[in-house]
Amino acid sequence: MPAAGFVTKGGKEYPGKLTPYVLATCIVAAMGGLIFGYDIGISGGVTSMPDFLKKFFPSVYRKEALDKSTNQYCKFDSVTLTLFTSSLYLAALIASIVASYVTRKLGRKLSMLFGGILFCAGALINAFARDVAMLIVGRILLGFGVGFANQSVPLYLSEMAPYKYRGSLNIGFQLSICIGILIANILNYFFAKLHDLGWRLSLGGAMVPAIIISVGSLILPDTPNSLIERGKPDEAMQKLKRVRGIDDVEDEFNDLVAASESSKKVDNPWRNLLQRKYRPHLTMAIAIPFFQQLTGINVIMFYAPVLFKTIGFKDNASLMSAVITGGVNVLATLVSIYGVDKWGRRFLFLEGGVQMFICQIVVAIFIGVKFGVSGNAENLPEWYAIVVVLFICIYVAAFAWSWGPLGWLVPSEIFPLEIRSAAQSVNVSVNMFFTFVIAQVFLTMLCHFKFGLFLFFAFFVVIMSVFVYFFLPETRGIPIEEMSIVWKNHWYWGKYIPDDDLPHGGYALEMGKGSNNGQATKTV
Repeated sequence: MPAAGFVTKGGKEYPGKLTPYVLATCIVAAMGGLIFGYDIGISGGVTSMPDFLKKFFPSVYRKEALDKSTNQYCKFDSVTLTLFTSSLYLAALIASIVASYVTRKLGRKLSMLFGGILFCAGALINAFARDVAMLIVGRILLGFGVGFANQSVPLYLSEMAPYKYRGSLNIGFQLSICIGILIANILNYFFAKLHDLGWRLSLGGAMVPAIIISVGSLILPDTPNSLIERGKPDEAMQKLKRVRGIDDVEDEFNDLVAASESSKKVDNPWRNLLQRKYRPHLTMAIAIPFFQQLTGINVIMFYAPVLFKTIGFKDNASLMSAVITGGVNVLATLVSIYGVDKWGRRFLFLEGGVQMFICQIVVAIFIGVKFGVSGNAENLPEWYAIVVVLFICIYVAAFAWSWGPLGWLVPSEIFPLEIRSAAQSVNVSVNMFFTFVIAQVFLTMLCHFKFGLFLFFAFFVVIMSVFVYFFLPETRGIPIEEMSIVWKNHWYWGKYIPDDDLPHGGYALEMGKGSNNGQATKTV
């Protein structure tokens, strides 16, 4: 029974506190999310700017601007236009595999630095682009940057944060993504008024977050886990004392060393991932990012301006609506930061799923009633448009405190050290692959599925919520190096975890009837 709880006795509670040093470190590292967020916001806004479309995608411009009778659902259906947006995510997929090696052998910091430099180069090329080929080369470099950053930043945050605050600090990454989206939407709103120059400023502006992560990575300390992994135990001990704010770190240090010794026995972490005992980890590394993309969030955030224009808003009103959803995104992520270590991961996943499902059904009905299957409609009444925006905002809020941050947090905290870099690469690769697929086919799907597209994603929200309820244990308040106890106690995954894989010093296990949904609760 999935809701059975487990009580563990003798579990370790590492001493330590949230020091100003570690807080500042995590804030700087989390800014790595700015590049990903800025790009998500900018690409959607730029592709709705008439000057940009006229220069690079004239067929889309003519179809959208000159033929007012065309089907509203199919206005923006262009393979080349979507390739501009989605090429980044294919590049990020490839980069995340390379980043796995860099992150493991050279440290998390260097991976962040590479991400910042590559993203900066891509932004520069895009700002001075003369043709579609230059645009796509720039996007590919941006993708390499995103791949490196998304691979290393969540790992860095999970390793650096004290386990009691790991959820809140790790969600700083998602908060940065949301802030990046919001800043991009605001810039799009103002730059859209600058003819010919506006889209160049929007694309070139990506250099700013790229410089922030590049400089940040140079001043950040390495994580103790990474230092031990690279054979620097003395430096790791000193660093651990500093980040925990106390001298009594012997227990945690010994467990980190033990985890590192285990990881050194693994010649090929990629092949190791296929072992039976890592079945739960591999399942989550694939399922969580897969489901995260199929929430339908990219329908809103990539193409928010396009979507709002499609349901009857004018150019600037469309970008302003995107700014509104971006603001909701940021505020709702703050809710997640507050609640993730208080209410737990599962509660947020499940509540967010119910809220998203209801909103998608309502939006599908409203768009379906107005546009039907023909896609042709007169201008929307103001109240009608406001209702659509309202439900889209409620939907965005649900994603921003559930699948948005937890899609990065949960995978980064469940992997043992010996497979951590490889498994995180699988996580990022799956995320980027399905981001690519959704970005590439969304406008075509909108043209063919019409308002049913929202029902398509609503169906997947139901599937993913059922999956979380039955198969994802609660990981709140469990030290990373002791996470195997959570899997061992799970009603389904327990059979995959051998007893000798339990943490050194071990737990005495007692199955109990509780309501903590598989969390290993410590009694002291």
